[in-house]
Amino acid sequence: MAIPVGTERRQLSEHVAMVVREAIMSGELRGADYLRTEQLAERLGVSATPVREALMVLHSEGAVRWEPRRGFRVVPLTERDVVDMFAVAAFIEGELAARAVDLLTDADVRRLHELQAGLVDAARAGDPDEVFRVNHEIHSAINRPGLSARLQTQLTMSLKYLPRSHYGRVDGWVKASVRDHGPVLAALAARDAGAARAAMRDHMLHIGELLRVHLERAGVFTP
Repeated sequence: MAIPVGTERRQLSEHVAMVVREAIMSGELRGADYLRTEQLAERLGVSATPVREALMVLHSEGAVRWEPRRGFRVVPLTERDVVDMFAVAAFIEGELAARAVDLLTDADVRRLHELQAGLVDAARAGDPDEVFRVNHEIHSAINRPGLSARLQTQLTMSLKYLPRSHYGRVDGWVKASVRDHGPVLAALAARDAGAARAAMRDHMLHIGELLRVHLERAGVFTP
């Protein structure tokens, strides 16, 4: 079945926006850099239209700024930006983990343990892409049962800026995905909502701090 033209263009613009977000979060694009529509289009192999649409979306998110007669410019990334982003994600995912205590079945919890075993295997094999994939599946399985439309919007916005292509480059991220899930899964199995909330919150704050340190060492932050 052919993809409608509007749908295809929207998918392209979403892809462009994702690439630019990751470039900002990895330090490839720095504060005050200008984004040239034609250069981005050529680099990504797309037309200028989805690039312009993506930059407008990023402008609405506050990641880039439109300057009349000059174009789009990257908004400087600060430590506070990263800390705040993960504080919001930690609150939401902690709440969703607490809700999951009453919504996940015993079979669901067993499946989470199976996924965690697969994540451990991927970490031992040195496969950060697989670690990311399984980690995402674990979080999605925990979040999905209690997720409302408004929380979905807030959580998606908070996690859009995770540098997925750099997952294995952030010191400690793979190890944190392996180690931090243990208390979360134990709390879910014990049907302890308070412990599940605290363990997930601590996990999200932990990985946020690891990313903050990584970006600080890379000289990404603008004072």
